[in-house]
Amino acid sequence: MSKKEKEIKETAVEAAETVEKVKPKKNLKKLKFGSMSAVTIILVIAVVIAANIVCSLLTQRYPMKIDLTPDNRHEISQESIDALAAVDKDVEIIVTTTEDYFAMLGANYENMFYQYYGAVVECPYDIIPEILEKYSVYAEAGKGSIDVEYVNITKNPDVVTELNKYYNGEITEGGIVVKCGERVKYITPDEVVAMVTPSQNSTQTNIVMTFTGESVLTSAVKAVSDANPVRAAFVSSMNGSGIFDQTHSSIKVSLMNFMSKNGYDCVEIDIGTDALNTEDYDVIVVPAPSIDFTPDIITKLGDFLYNGGNYERDLIYVQNGYATQLPNISEFLAEWKIQIEPSIIIDNENMVQAGISAIGQMTYAPTLEIADTETVGAVANATLPIIAPQARPITVLSKNNETVVKEVIKSAASSELYTGEDEAGEKGAFNVVVKARKETSSGLEIIGSDVLVIGSPFMLDSAVLAGNNTYNNANVILNVINETTGKEASAVIPEKTFDQYTLSLTQGTARIILVVVVVVIPLLIGVAGLCVLLWRKNK
Repeated sequence: MSKKEKEIKETAVEAAETVEKVKPKKNLKKLKFGSMSAVTIILVIAVVIAANIVCSLLTQRYPMKIDLTPDNRHEISQESIDALAAVDKDVEIIVTTTEDYFAMLGANYENMFYQYYGAVVECPYDIIPEILEKYSVYAEAGKGSIDVEYVNITKNPDVVTELNKYYNGEITEGGIVVKCGERVKYITPDEVVAMVTPSQNSTQTNIVMTFTGESVLTSAVKAVSDANPVRAAFVSSMNGSGIFDQTHSSIKVSLMNFMSKNGYDCVEIDIGTDALNTEDYDVIVVPAPSIDFTPDIITKLGDFLYNGGNYERDLIYVQNGYATQLPNISEFLAEWKIQIEPSIIIDNENMVQAGISAIGQMTYAPTLEIADTETVGAVANATLPIIAPQARPITVLSKNNETVVKEVIKSAASSELYTGEDEAGEKGAFNVVVKARKETSSGLEIIGSDVLVIGSPFMLDSAVLAGNNTYNNANVILNVINETTGKEASAVIPEKTFDQYTLSLTQGTARIILVVVVVVIPLLIGVAGLCVLLWRKNK
């Protein structure tokens, strides 16, 4: 072998040895980056899993969905949130249908409005399941819980059989059962349908829908979970005959529904034949009678309030809008230093026009002022007016007895009395709602009974109480009744008006979205990918 060949061979051997030395280093480098990539992927997966677990736990206590609708239709009011957080028992809400039933219900009513009125009206019944989901979430903030279940009672009739152990009425498909222990509140299918209804301001050419379902549902939850409900007996007849005319019969229904919705156990009684047992009832409601009571019945009312010297029983009396000559009732009220005058309060300076369901027409109603803030308590929106259509003034009598009368709600100083004659009547502020109280001492404790008198039946009209975004009657009346009966304070849940809205894009906006989605985003992704490729290649 020549010297040159020997040098070439040695050079080749050295080159091979160099390659062998370098190769493991490159492999080690690849292994290092590969391991880092694997660790990174594992960490990312672990973070994603942990984030999902945390989000899952959070959604059990706090709603994580964001409502971007302009009318906040998927949210519930602060009043409901506070009420749900105060629930200290386990409540079941059993919907007697499937969850997709509500979307179908909305579509059916939207078609109906279009066929009959030629109007496109949104009927979003599908928010009911979403609202119920939030009830479960917000209840977790308290000591109790709310469990929502959808049951097809056609396939599972045993559910109805079990519920009928505590509820005597008929439970049908499309209703909602709210249950706590043995207390049951049933929201009928018709009442579910009425949760989405045209507002009072709707016209045939402009139909605006409102949602009252939150008020119904929250009230039902409060009613069944209340450990000490107030029992109210509504006088509807006397010895088998109705005590009011047809107009004021609707006032009785309106007030009874209102109190029932807000946690009172309400029943109807015959004041002549039924016993007024103080063990059975906490308050007697006499809603706008058009006939006078007999002396025996007046005695029964007095005995109920006296309660064998134990007092602690109450009476709510609503004046009839038409009948003023009721001498026995007037004598009973006079013993409580109360006299209802036959004139009507009018006020040309402070009045609003209001639709009254009981009389089926619009009327002018004077606006009122709060005279006793302690009895009325706090109201959510003090700017809303309190109205009293066809109100009769209430005079506080001077009598030498232990009764103390509070002037609760009055007309404005600009109001005057209309007596049916042409000349102007007396002018000034007149009582519309008063509360009389008789007290006695029992050891170190002061006990007493109250008589609450309301001079305007139409301030309790269903349209007025339901319009809680227009008038303050519902909030004020509920506060006064709660304070009278000693029931825990609660708030009226406001109705929600649905805005009709659509997403419309101008050509310029549409062009920008097209460029961003089709050009900019893919380009940014491509540039990012190229940068990563170059970075990895140069490592």
